[in-house]
Amino acid sequence: MKPIYKIYERRLLKSVLKGEIPNHIAIIMDGNRRFAKKKGIIETMGHEFGSKKAEEVLEWCWELGVKMLTLYAFSTENFSRSEMEKRNIFRIFERELKRLLNDKKTYERQVRVKIVGREHLLPINLQNLIKEVENATANHKKCFLNIAVAYGGRQELIDATKKIIERVRRGELMVEDIDERIVNESLYNSHELYAKVDIVIRSGGEQRLSNFLPWQTANSVAYFCDVYWPEFRKIDLLRAIREWQRRRACQRG
Repeated sequence: MKPIYKIYERRLLKSVLKGEIPNHIAIIMDGNRRFAKKKGIIETMGHEFGSKKAEEVLEWCWELGVKMLTLYAFSTENFSRSEMEKRNIFRIFERELKRLLNDKKTYERQVRVKIVGREHLLPINLQNLIKEVENATANHKKCFLNIAVAYGGRQELIDATKKIIERVRRGELMVEDIDERIVNESLYNSHELYAKVDIVIRSGGEQRLSNFLPWQTANSVAYFCDVYWPEFRKIDLLRAIREWQRRRACQRG
């Protein structure tokens, strides 16, 4: 890494730490396959590099004091990909879940892990592992990691609506009592931080949210960067936070 880059990173970090740190950052990790193509390696290796970058970004976020991070790992639309690619992604996902389950940092930092999405669409071994990780971290209350797998934003709202209708049907809830709080509680994660994303970041150059957390990102700052996900840098994260801080200051001013 060039010395000039490290100097800029330190200055940017110092500036960001002087301001408010967002509670909830959501990231669309886009560009793994295009990164592999650019490097002349097989596409499946792009996902390997992407998983390593996710580990790195987790460290940056926890060090900065971000309380909740939501990573878009696999959408409902991704099920249309080739069987080989899906097997590779699920293999990486299984490995990363086991790493989180056995990593002492998960427990030292009190990281609560939650999978958001239609878990029943996943292979049974992943469903069982998800339950194990979620149960092992259920009492953690300092940091919160959501991994969106088999996820679709519209599907989440449909599933939330079904939960609410069922509560009304059972007589637990009156129709006139349905409000934002009830919807928030009915999402895939009922934690209060999950219902509001401060910053949504997308790597890879695309400028769209791709059915990612539509309810939660209604008033978010959207930050798009051109680098492919495996090339995502700490300065990209810091720039996103700085832009959020700038807009917060404008709103208050």
